[in-house]
Amino acid sequence: MVATACGSADSGADSGDAPAGAGGFPLTVRNCGAEVRFDAPPERVALLESAPVTILDGLGVLDRAVLRAGAFPEEYYDEPTNRAIAGIESLGENVDTSGHLQLSQESIIAQQPELVLGLPDGITRESLSGNGINTLVQPVYCPDDVDATTFDDVYEQIETYGTVFDRAERATTMIAGLRERVTEVERSVEGRPQRTAAVLYPTVGGGSGYAYGNRSMAHPQLAAAGFTNVFGDVDERVFEVTTEQLIAADPEVLVLLHTDGDPREVRGAVESLPGAQSLRAVRDGQILVQLFNFTEPPTPLSMDGLERIADHFGASR
Repeated sequence: MVATACGSADSGADSGDAPAGAGGFPLTVRNCGAEVRFDAPPERVALLESAPVTILDGLGVLDRAVLRAGAFPEEYYDEPTNRAIAGIESLGENVDTSGHLQLSQESIIAQQPELVLGLPDGITRESLSGNGINTLVQPVYCPDDVDATTFDDVYEQIETYGTVFDRAERATTMIAGLRERVTEVERSVEGRPQRTAAVLYPTVGGGSGYAYGNRSMAHPQLAAAGFTNVFGDVDERVFEVTTEQLIAADPEVLVLLHTDGDPREVRGAVESLPGAQSLRAVRDGQILVQLFNFTEPPTPLSMDGLERIADHFGASR
């Protein structure tokens, strides 16, 4: 995302907690090749994915969310945030086996939010825009021109939301804290033997599932935790991986992502693959199962996931 002010940004107000209509508006945000114009900070927000919650909460604007759809696992958030989410009207949690939200476009338009965060299958930016509703998509999910992901993508996402919601000062504070957390993890793993790892999204009930390449948040996350991504030479965010590819790569540790359900089933889906017992990670029990947003897309939750990876595999050595 790139934010561009269309009006004067010199309002004399505190940019960290300025009221709606303060300096810097109107502004235009470029998102997935589209230009999204904001005349003022949005007051009615629809959350069609769980990833933006921690940014909105950190900026102090989670109370702008008037609508949500999909799963918002309590494990992601602290108790006050979970209470806030529970108070947001829900359009349902109908998610398919691959974690994609099933939702009608009409149900969103009927609620008339000013901004929709997330774009599930079957819902188009053009249709929402035609009804006066702005949309912002996580840049890593853009269909074209997605570069290799880094922690800078997290910081840039926060900066963009800080601009859109007129909370630039809070955004700066958030970013500084997150940078320090990444640095602390990198320091904590210094001197550990470099090991190989893979991040997978297993298919429960059959098939080897998906693996994450160098365009995913999994790649810099593994590197910061002191691991080499065995699929780091794959120039994709996520791709279908065969059992043969996984066995040939033979990672020493595995991070398994899922959106809901029993983590034991997720782990079992990998351990039951033909030949999986020959994998060092399976043989040595070096497996961590964690919820999807602890890795993807790039948000503050990725830092939580980074710390979980470093702690889990550091303690197991």
